[in-house]
Amino acid sequence: MNIPFDIVKGKGPIIFDPIRTAAQVDQVREFVPEDSVPYVGEALTILRKEVDNKAAVLGFVGAPFTLASYVIEGGSSKHFSKIKRLAFCEPEVLHSLLQKFTKSMARYIQYQADNGAQAVQIFDSWATELSPVDFEQFSFLYLKQIVDIVKRTHPHLPLILYATGSGGLLERLTLTGVDVVSLDWSVDMADGRKRLGPNVVVQGNVDPGVLFGSKEFITDRINDTVRKAGRGKHILNLGHGIVVGTPEENVAHFFEVAKKIRY
Repeated sequence: MNIPFDIVKGKGPIIFDPIRTAAQVDQVREFVPEDSVPYVGEALTILRKEVDNKAAVLGFVGAPFTLASYVIEGGSSKHFSKIKRLAFCEPEVLHSLLQKFTKSMARYIQYQADNGAQAVQIFDSWATELSPVDFEQFSFLYLKQIVDIVKRTHPHLPLILYATGSGGLLERLTLTGVDVVSLDWSVDMADGRKRLGPNVVVQGNVDPGVLFGSKEFITDRINDTVRKAGRGKHILNLGHGIVVGTPEENVAHFFEVAKKIRY
């Protein structure tokens, strides 16, 4: 997309030339996965053949606001002051960038589905740094666009939406049209189910830190999460990624317990 970057250990994505002006946004090109990341399609195709429908092959993309946060802030951020300044002082510039990311990520989802992904999760990690009213303007609209575009060509492809710390936005997340709402561990699963209703598929949401506990403790937390989610329409998962240093045998135990659960 004409946005040079690197992934630095311990820091994450680093953008060499942060985008903060209309002129810079004009230089951003639409993402063409076939040209930029053909290896992703190749990997998905190989994985799909190897798992032979014994497990689901998942794809992943970043959401427009989260991607914009990185390229405007220059990397990870604590206060997101630069993207918020752009949003509140020159919203048309940010909207232009968000639209480019929207078209690109919709295309990327379609590409992954065409090459073997059976479901795709959209990560909007930083959208919850916005107030609800700003979320609707700078994130929700573009998430819904992505869903609408993808569903026109891949109506049966399950789309999952995950936003860290989304407790204040749960009801809005379902309105994007995604098939699954993924909860992080800051939301009690019983509260999440009550707020989302019985007909919404939920994913999550065991605290990753639980995997540092005993196997008995892990089992108890898994069962508690499943009980609160109710029968059906639940995908057991952690409420975030696995933390560095997590005992591998505890990760294996999580999967062993999960595979024995019958709803």
